[in-house]
Amino acid sequence: MRALLIEDDRMIGPSLKQALADAGVVVDWVEDAATGLAALDTSSYAVILLDLGLPDGCGLAILDRLRKRNDDTPIVILTARDDLETRIDGLDRGADDFLVKPFEVDELKARIRAAVRRNAGRSASLMECGELTLDLATREVAYRGQHHALSAREFALIQVLAERPGAVLSRSQIEDRIYGWGEEVESNAVDVLIHYVRRKFDKDIVRNVRGVGWVIPKATAGALA
Repeated sequence: MRALLIEDDRMIGPSLKQALADAGVVVDWVEDAATGLAALDTSSYAVILLDLGLPDGCGLAILDRLRKRNDDTPIVILTARDDLETRIDGLDRGADDFLVKPFEVDELKARIRAAVRRNAGRSASLMECGELTLDLATREVAYRGQHHALSAREFALIQVLAERPGAVLSRSQIEDRIYGWGEEVESNAVDVLIHYVRRKFDKDIVRNVRGVGWVIPKATAGALA
């Protein structure tokens, strides 16, 4: 999962980035509204974590802009403002959730998972795709009777492919979803991740379309739970 954090506090930003990385969320962190909008114009994200008190304006302007162009990316507002009017205003303008600072990181992780589930039309943390089942809360994967907890990066790769069964994703498409800005990505990084996942389960869990990319076959995939 790739998230955009728009937060100007230089103590909160790095700590959240690290904490969420440990949960398998790749975070791109920006400190102002203008840079946040530029990031949203060039990249896609599973969720946006939005502070309201930004140095170049209110974060609600970003919320308004996205919703006016029918962008339904889940948005979780993170702010020190705890008055009822601000919470109601943010939710009415299209935010998916609202968390008042200070907050527990585990609660934020759960709210992120819930917002992403709702956006995908799921009510539970389990994602089912044919013989494959993913638990978004524990990073556990079940396939043909085998159960394993994957590393954050391995799970992110499988989740990206399971979200679009039958669609062949290229190396660059996968890298864009599971790596953040500034991360050094080896040319064979995706190949290595797939090798590790196949070694834990079976080579059929992810199939290669030579010269194109990788896919979880739609022929054996059901709807996402």
